[in-house]
Order: sequence, then C-alpha cells, then structure tokens
Amino acid sequence: MHSTKRNHLDRRAWLNHALAATGIACANMLDSNTSLFGRKAFAEEDLTDLYVDDSIDQSVDRGVKFLLRLQKDDGSIADRGTATAMTSLVIMALASVGTIPEPGTPEGRAMSRAIEFVLQPRNQTKGYFGHHDGSRMYGHGITTLMLTEILGMGATIDQNARIHNALVQAIQVILKSQAVRKPQRLQGGWRYKPDSRDSDLSVSVWQVMALRSAKNDGLDVPAEAIDFAVEYLQESYTSPLDENGQPREKVGGFAYTPGTHHPAFTMTAAGLLAMQTCGRYNSPLVAGSAAWLLEHPPRTNERFFFYGMYYYAQGMHQVGGEAAETAAKLVPELLLRLQADNGSWVSHQGEERNVGVAYATSLAILSLSVRYHYLPIYQR
Repeated sequence: MHSTKRNHLDRRAWLNHALAATGIACANMLDSNTSLFGRKAFAEEDLTDLYVDDSIDQSVDRGVKFLLRLQKDDGSIADRGTATAMTSLVIMALASVGTIPEPGTPEGRAMSRAIEFVLQPRNQTKGYFGHHDGSRMYGHGITTLMLTEILGMGATIDQNARIHNALVQAIQVILKSQAVRKPQRLQGGWRYKPDSRDSDLSVSVWQVMALRSAKNDGLDVPAEAIDFAVEYLQESYTSPLDENGQPREKVGGFAYTPGTHHPAFTMTAAGLLAMQTCGRYNSPLVAGSAAWLLEHPPRTNERFFFYGMYYYAQGMHQVGGEAAETAAKLVPELLLRLQADNGSWVSHQGEERNVGVAYATSLAILSLSVRYHYLPIYQR
C-alpha cells in the first residue's frame, strides 16, 4: 500500500512540518548568531513564509475549486456523461495535488463522496467499470488506475476494504481481456470491449498503468502480463526493430495501431509514459520518443491536446535532463493561458471538446501537478 499522503492544499503548513521533522526548525535552540549551513539561523523566522504560491499553484487551486463545484448530490463529478470514468479522473486530479479523503476539509469530503459514488455496486458489472456509464475499457482502465492509486488512502477501514475488493475483480477483467485471441501484432493490448479481438495504444495505456500500479500495491498481477503489454508497445513503435530489439532509427514515436509509420504527438507521449510505467526507463524506445517530442513540441491545436499533454508532462519529466526542462517550461506556458476565469479548462477541438470540462480540467491539473510527486505511478 502507498504511504499516507500529505495534504497539498495547505502546502505552507506541510513545509513547516517537513522542515521541523528534518531538524531545521531546531534552529531556535541555537544562539541567534549561530550560522546554519553558512547562513544565520532563522530562529525567529516563520517557516510558513518560505513557500509562496506561484502561478502554477494558484492555477491548480482554481481548477480544483471548479471541479468541486461540479459535484452532484450522488457524489459524482462529471458534466458530459460517463460519470464513473470522469469522477475517477477527477479523483486522480485531486490526489495528484495531495488531497486525501478526510472530513477535515471541503476537498477531502468531496473526494470521499466521489470515491463512494465510484464504489456503488451498480457501477461495476462482474468487475467491469465500463458498462454502466458506457465508458467501455477506457473508463475501466481509468477507474482501476484511480483505485490502485488511492488504495490505503480511504476515509475509513471499510472504504479501503471495498476499494481492495473492487480492484481484485477489476484487475481480472483487464487480464482476461488481454488474453483474448488476437492477430499476432495486436496481442498483449486492449481495445474498446473486454472481448475485443483487436487493440489500440490509447485504450491499452490505461490498462498498462492500472496493472503496473496494482502490482506496486502487491495485488496479483503476473509479471508476464506486463511483459506481454511491452511487446504490444514495441509493435506500436513507428520505427521497425531489429533482431536485438533496437529501432532502425534513433528518433521515432508511437502510433495508434501497429503498422503505422507516422508518429503522432499524443500517441508518442502515451507510449513514452507506458514504457516508463513498465520499468523500461532505459529502453531505446523511450530515448527515441523523447527525442521526437523535443523535435515536435505540443501545440494547442493538437487533435487531443489535453490528453496528450497529460502523458507528455509525466513522461518527459521522468526522462529528465533537457526533456524534463523543456516540458516544465512548455506545459504551464501553454495551459495557464488557456484556463478560463472560472478555473476550468475546455478543449477548442471538436472531438475533445465534446468530452467536457471535467475531463479537460482534470487532465490539465494532472499535467501541472508533476512537480508535486504525489501519485506513486508517476514516480520513477
């Protein structure tokens, strides 16, 4: 299980506590002229003044407040249908900035109610979360990933037990779906339905992340399932691999389905993060994808801009170096100027716009929250 997370919404108080825990607050035990690490000890200084919210923090907080205003009486947080999947995405966004489901804050109470909505028996059909709300395997992967990330964070012992029980069934749905007979190049992946006989990268990435996070939780996920998924990811890479698994071209990307030789921004970012999630940090496919993304930076007119930015922000951060520095600059630069006065984000592209503001706002928050390092699945 994951360790208890600190509440990001009071970052100043957390910093004060963290510094005190490391012994820095013990400066008040020293003489006022004592030098600490070459500087005058700040015995009289209020440590809460050391952290000042910047534009990213302020943007994220406004986004969180907007999402909370969308919550309905039944606990769901959605605006365009697929309520289970969208509520799960919102919960992940809240968790990514340190919110925990506890009664002491409005955010914590809203999160607990949202979790309760997702866990309603009607939302899971024989372990499958994608049937009742029509979100199919997309929604199932999102919801399963969310539950793996908050396992152990539930508001009560009972809620944690129900999260665990729901996950046991949900993981079996993913594993059984992966095992459905498919053409060779599509094996190891997933598509829209549990019994689909084909695969695409967009649906598959959510299942891969859910499996890996569940395995990190100690749930029963065979290592072979992760390896099988990696084989599918390799098939989705646009540069053919030689007999040693090395791409013929150093710079390449990922495509929606195997056999396509033209990388796309969203799928390349998704494939990059998926490979990292599977522990293949040093794969040449990771290096090649990061190089491609440096040559093809995100643009706001991307077909699925918010979806791609979510993968891009997380994946490039984990690559480190120039990739991380570039993403750390571009992500807030692009997203902050797109935020509406009410704190929301909405896509200007037709297909993505139709998914709604809960979707876009959640993905924007997940993209901006990289630096907080709260969600274990995105930690290297």
